[in-house]
Amino acid sequence: MSKVCDICGKKPMYGHNVSHAHNVTKRRFEPNLQKMKVLIDGDIRRIKVCTRCIRTGKVVKPPVASRAQ
Repeated sequence: MSKVCDICGKKPMYGHNVSHAHNVTKRRFEPNLQKMKVLIDGDIRRIKVCTRCIRTGKVVKPPVASRAQ
């Protein structure tokens, strides 16, 4: 399963853990992805979106379906 935002293409970044004794080990910074239903070209699709795209309004949530009474 890929860790890539379907809107902006944000991917994991690589860096180092650095201890107090300056021991350096590799680590990976993962993007904060959320699965959500999004309205794209009139279709409702479930995609992975980073929280930055959600917060800036790059995605549109589908309207809530009216419930049968």
